[in-house]
Amino acid sequence: MYKLVSAVTLALFSLGVSAAEHQVKMVNNGKDGMMSFEPTFLKAEKGDTVKFIKADAAHNTASTLVPAGAKEWKGKMDEEIVVPLTQDGVYVYVCDPHKTMGMAGVIQVGKPTNLDAAKAEADKLSKSFVMNKDRLSKALAQVK
Repeated sequence: MYKLVSAVTLALFSLGVSAAEHQVKMVNNGKDGMMSFEPTFLKAEKGDTVKFIKADAAHNTASTLVPAGAKEWKGKMDEEIVVPLTQDGVYVYVCDPHKTMGMAGVIQVGKPTNLDAAKAEADKLSKSFVMNKDRLSKALAQVK
C-alpha cells in the first residue's frame, strides 16, 4: 500500500500538483451518532488519499463499492490505513463489525461516474441496518 501511495504522490508532485491527505475517524459516537465515520461524506480529488484514523477501538474499514479501475480495500481491526483515490466516482465503505449498526461512509472523487451503482449499493446495505438506516442516503444526497 505504501509504495502505491508514494508512486501516486510522486507522479502528481512531478506534474506540480499536490495531493491532499484527508482523515476519516472511526468513532463509537460522533457528529452523526453512534458507530460512525467522521466525516460520513467526504469530497476529494483524484490522486488524494484518505487515512482512516482509529479514534476508538474495535473498528476497521472495508470498501463495498469502488469506481471501475479503483482498488478495493479491507483494513484489519484497529488498523489505520491510507487509501489512494485513483479513479473518479463514488466509493462506499463500511466497518465490518458494525455494518448492521449503519457504520458506513461515502467518498466522492471528482465526477460521480458510478452514482447509480452507489445508490443501489446503499439501498442494499441500508436494508441490513438495524439503526442509522438513513446514514448512507444522507451521505449520497451530498454528492454533486
